[in-house]
Amino acid sequence: MALGTATDAYELRFDAGRICLDLLATTHPEERFDSVEVLRAWIIGAGLVPPDTPLAHADASWLVAFRELRGRIGQLVRGSLSTELWPSYDIALARVNDVARAAPPAPRAVRGEGGVLVRELDHPPECAALLGALARDVVELLTDPLARAGLRECEGDNCPIVYVDTSRGRRRRWCSSEVCGNRERVARHRRRAALARA
Repeated sequence: MALGTATDAYELRFDAGRICLDLLATTHPEERFDSVEVLRAWIIGAGLVPPDTPLAHADASWLVAFRELRGRIGQLVRGSLSTELWPSYDIALARVNDVARAAPPAPRAVRGEGGVLVRELDHPPECAALLGALARDVVELLTDPLARAGLRECEGDNCPIVYVDTSRGRRRRWCSSEVCGNRERVARHRRRAALARA
């Protein structure tokens, strides 16, 4: 799924199967968290907060904190995909565990249009609460043997995106069939066409 506020299609992606992995995808093919506006769009698009949550209090310090946690989560996830233990793994693990202690934003149900209950936050979320939700997500992912067994790195050329493969038979090859899968199919077609011409 792509978001279209300050970004174009595929800039902000939410198709990795876990919110912590969607956070990792914000570095590919280039840094996405280049402004507070984009970070706010990502927080809402990722579902960390309800759509109408005010985030005007988010500032540049949030960018630094989200990028730092993203780096730690990346170390843990990539370390889990590797057969060798990375030297920085334990440092990343300690930092993520520390961040995971923060209480999540407190939701509440309120009457919306037509009397239907909708979710709101009790008050505008603090950065630490949102980071805590992301840290808890990666802790849950990496401590759940079934989910961890589904971790895959995209087979697309130069695509580092990691996703949870929940496909039947666990045969998913790409982070996105529409993005990397389509690129692979086009490249395969071009190779066949070139061979046919030769």
